[in-house]
Amino acid sequence: MGNPPLKGAGGCSMVVIINELHYSPNLIMRKTFLLLFCLIVTFSLSAQKRKKSKKVSEEVVVQVQKKPLTHDVYDSWKEIPDKMLSNDGSTIVYTLNPQEGDGRVVFHSLKNTKIDSVQRGAEIRLADDSEYAVFKIKPQLNLVKSMKRLKKKKEEMPKDSLGIYGLKTNLVTKIPNVLSYKIPEKVGGWLAYQLEETKKIDIAKKKDSLVKSEPKKKASKKESEENGYRLVLKNFKTNTDQTFSFVTEYNFAKYAKRLVFSTTGNDSTLLSGVYAYDLQNGKLENIFKSKGKFKKLSLSEDGTQIAFIADLDTNTKTQIRLPKLYRWKEGDVQAQLLTDEKQTFAPAGWLVSDNYQPRFSKDGKRLFFGTNPKPVVPDTTLLPEEIVSVEVWNWQDKKLQTQQKVTSDEDKKRSYLSVIHLDNLKIIQLGFVEIPSVSLDKEANHGTVLAISEVPYSNQHWNFDTKKDVYLINLQDGSRKQIATALQGNPVLSPNAQYVTWWSMPDTAWFAYSLNTEKTIKLTNNQGVKFFDEDDDHPDLPSSYGSAGWVDDTKDPMFVVYDRYDAWAIDLKNNVPMLITGGRANKVQYRYVNLDADDKFILGKNALWKLVYEKDKSEGYAIPTSPLSKPKEIYKVDYTLSNPIKAKGTDNLIFTKQNFQNFPDLYTSDLSFQNVQKVSEANPQQKDYAWGTVELVDYKAFDGTPLQGLLYKPENFDATKKYPMMVYFYERNTENLHLHITPSPIRAAINYPYFTSNGYVIFVPDIVYKAGDPGKSAYNCIIAGTKEMIAKGFINPERVGISGHSWGGYQTAYLVTQTNMFRAAEAGAPVANMTSAYGGIRWESGNSRQAQYEKGQTRIGGTLWDKFDKYVENSPLFQAPKIQTPLLMMHNDDDGAVPWQQGIEFYSALKRLNKPVWLLNYNGEKHGLIQRKNKKDFAKRLYQYFDHYLKDAPAPTWMTDGLPMLEKGINQKLEVGK
Repeated sequence: MGNPPLKGAGGCSMVVIINELHYSPNLIMRKTFLLLFCLIVTFSLSAQKRKKSKKVSEEVVVQVQKKPLTHDVYDSWKEIPDKMLSNDGSTIVYTLNPQEGDGRVVFHSLKNTKIDSVQRGAEIRLADDSEYAVFKIKPQLNLVKSMKRLKKKKEEMPKDSLGIYGLKTNLVTKIPNVLSYKIPEKVGGWLAYQLEETKKIDIAKKKDSLVKSEPKKKASKKESEENGYRLVLKNFKTNTDQTFSFVTEYNFAKYAKRLVFSTTGNDSTLLSGVYAYDLQNGKLENIFKSKGKFKKLSLSEDGTQIAFIADLDTNTKTQIRLPKLYRWKEGDVQAQLLTDEKQTFAPAGWLVSDNYQPRFSKDGKRLFFGTNPKPVVPDTTLLPEEIVSVEVWNWQDKKLQTQQKVTSDEDKKRSYLSVIHLDNLKIIQLGFVEIPSVSLDKEANHGTVLAISEVPYSNQHWNFDTKKDVYLINLQDGSRKQIATALQGNPVLSPNAQYVTWWSMPDTAWFAYSLNTEKTIKLTNNQGVKFFDEDDDHPDLPSSYGSAGWVDDTKDPMFVVYDRYDAWAIDLKNNVPMLITGGRANKVQYRYVNLDADDKFILGKNALWKLVYEKDKSEGYAIPTSPLSKPKEIYKVDYTLSNPIKAKGTDNLIFTKQNFQNFPDLYTSDLSFQNVQKVSEANPQQKDYAWGTVELVDYKAFDGTPLQGLLYKPENFDATKKYPMMVYFYERNTENLHLHITPSPIRAAINYPYFTSNGYVIFVPDIVYKAGDPGKSAYNCIIAGTKEMIAKGFINPERVGISGHSWGGYQTAYLVTQTNMFRAAEAGAPVANMTSAYGGIRWESGNSRQAQYEKGQTRIGGTLWDKFDKYVENSPLFQAPKIQTPLLMMHNDDDGAVPWQQGIEFYSALKRLNKPVWLLNYNGEKHGLIQRKNKKDFAKRLYQYFDHYLKDAPAPTWMTDGLPMLEKGINQKLEVGK
């Protein structure tokens, strides 16, 4: 905000620009000082004018400097994680949350621009009729922390509340101690929620309780879950509530005909079993009476049928449970058993799965459910010291032991799909151990389903591009037809089950299989334009640019696929691709935006395309005048745009736009984009801080390859000065020109605005690779670009640092063996020795690392024994004696992507060679930092490190003296040494 000019003697005017929002005492003092300074200047200039009558009047501008970002700003910087629009388009709802602290849910009316909010709102759902928003209200963060410090038990901790906000009335209702809630998907007017039991302490009676009989023990969390909670059903139209006790599970029908719930019946009002409540006539029916556990409650779309899984064995110590599948239909007195452990349709010994949610087809004619083999259970008579725990790694294993370990919980719960035809109760087993994956579309109405098996090829742990056998299964008799063998691609069934389409990586082409003709058609041939990724430089088969979907798959079947820029509609009757966009000539990428998740087909009403202009990275939207006509550009900005969210019943929509200077705030418009209005202002405090700018720069690699990079500059950049520069990189980044980065503690990558705000230039080069030479390729691109940036004249060549994480960490480690141009380097989770890393395991997935080196990101292009020299020459470890650059590493002991022993190998070598090296190991952390406390700590250490080497700041104690193990967790040594 600016003050009006102060007129001094002789007509001299002064402008005092104050960039503050709140008038604190310190601010008043600063403003007073500035005013006095201006008056002094005024009188001085007036005197000079009296001495020199011909001198032209001067204007003096005194401008308050913006503040540099500090580590203290992180917590208050806000994000908008949730954003939605009511179906009638009248209200925008979004959450505005600080990085750490209590956020709020905001309600923005588009009818009267009224803005309202509720503190700590989360898990928001909007009613289908646009009358209400329902959400959880989380406890205050400070209160939760206080209770933790008091060592309170879980059941004593503050509970969530439920918020109900009237979108038309702007009234909010709060209900305490709510465990969960649900609303119908397609009808408004109803809400169901479960209440948690709370512990009440009567202080007046507390003393007496010490001498009287012990109070009744409060149920544990587990006991409460088993016994159930109170369920409240709210009717918004009549404003009435009904309560049902000891409810364990509940669910609404999609169109709100019924509510179904199960109860343990631990009171006199309801017996144990399953109940259906008719929301239209208020009738409550006990559809299954029995002791036991009931789960996976499912309803047909119209609410006339209910299915559930029942475990009627009340002996909790029974190891092998025997789930049973029941179904109730309107008119039945009690639910009927459909199948159980006595089944004859699946392999002998298989059971009904209690881990699969039964699902009715959209038309209600079929019920899909899961089965599984009888589980293997331990011998409970053995003592712990009698149990042998050993892994047997067999060369014929279908999956590595490490993969099996990672997926063990998933494997225990694995289900194999089955179907019941409800007209005759015929049951067909669809999935088997050898063909485990059977997929259903949204409606599940069709007589054919798609099945995929990777089992025959799952032993090929060295290949990330898993092969698949593809089948079509007839639901009437379970017969299978194999339509592809060893496919390297992802097959998808068309919306009406008329075709199966896939991208074949070995053929670099799209294919379609017709269920009617039983023939496979090759749809693309890469003549004229390429449908595979043109920029992919891995020594592997390239992927496609993807597909937009189907215009139709019955009468006039038409499938839409992408090339680098355009969309092509392929007529499957004539196998003729038709260009429907036209962006290649101007290097504009067109991608279809699906504005209605319920649409099975594309290019219907309200079709919208998103545009990306490759040359300057600007983006826009376009609409076609007819389904297959070239879209007309209607909106273009130098921002990155999100895919809009459209109201179901109107043309109103919301979207975000962002660039380096501007947070991705919410904007609203209709489909014309003629009246775009800003909705949110998440971080108004940003204007008080120095930020910076970013621009595209062109340069050439040493081998002459034309490349681009991003150059970030401090605010008020002065080309006559010499700046310290950071170099950061990861593959290609220029597509992120308009990406906004908020100030935040570091997970892995450096924070760009923090560096620019504190006077650094940042260079982010694109990198292209040649198979077998990842290290040399990095040098060819990164060093060439860095030298060109230095040659511009505003970079201090003696104050250049480099940082990278993971793949970037490896390249940082490699580059410091090849050049001494960097004053300091930081490598996060680097691979130092490819020969030892090659045969290792990616522990998060359990996969072998071999594929990564042969065909993946490392790009060696062959095995260790075939290309041994390449593995050695690309490994920084073997060239460690050449390093003269100080190196900071972060490599954590629970890294599941790059074994942290790689960091230790490099550290040990450099320590032995008496090179300055530091290794940060955040105990229990992963490949990138997860815990916020550790992110904050790493941010402080990394910036201290680079400030010391690039800005001559004093070194902190952890750099000069280290941190002894006995002081870990007690002292952090972040202070500057004396």
